[in-house]
Amino acid sequence: MRRIAAILGVAAIVMMTTSVFAQAPNFAGKWTRDAEKMAAMAQGGAPAGGGRGGGGGMGGGDMTITQDAKTLVISRLVQEMEMRTTYNLDGTPSKNMTMGRGGQTEVTSTAKWDGAKLLVTSDNGQTITYAMDGAWMTQTTLAPGRNGGPGTPRTTYFKKAM
Repeated sequence: MRRIAAILGVAAIVMMTTSVFAQAPNFAGKWTRDAEKMAAMAQGGAPAGGGRGGGGGMGGGDMTITQDAKTLVISRLVQEMEMRTTYNLDGTPSKNMTMGRGGQTEVTSTAKWDGAKLLVTSDNGQTITYAMDGAWMTQTTLAPGRNGGPGTPRTTYFKKAM
């Protein structure tokens, strides 16, 4: 009886793990910011990328993403320099350089899957969520507001480049 219970326990863990990975989208590819979609969403009252394009310190422009079972790597051109951000998908912290008002700073981030969304929380108080919305990938950035107040989420829509 104990053996059956142990086998059922292992089977349940495998099924739950498989279920989590089955929900996780593959963001790999070259993505282009979709200004038209963002403008349409802003006119409809939905949050869209503001000021800096919802890029969360990395710029809201085009990006290339590579992804495997262990990491998600985002490459972007920022001020004519390639910036690479690597997130560990196993929940362990990753350290990356980011552009801020005072230049480059090191930020420690932790990425975890929440169903089909990738949530990235950083030690600078910023949270970035990557998700699929039909044919678009969304990047929603929430940074602390001025004087420690609540921030306003900014969503940037990307289309996969052909």
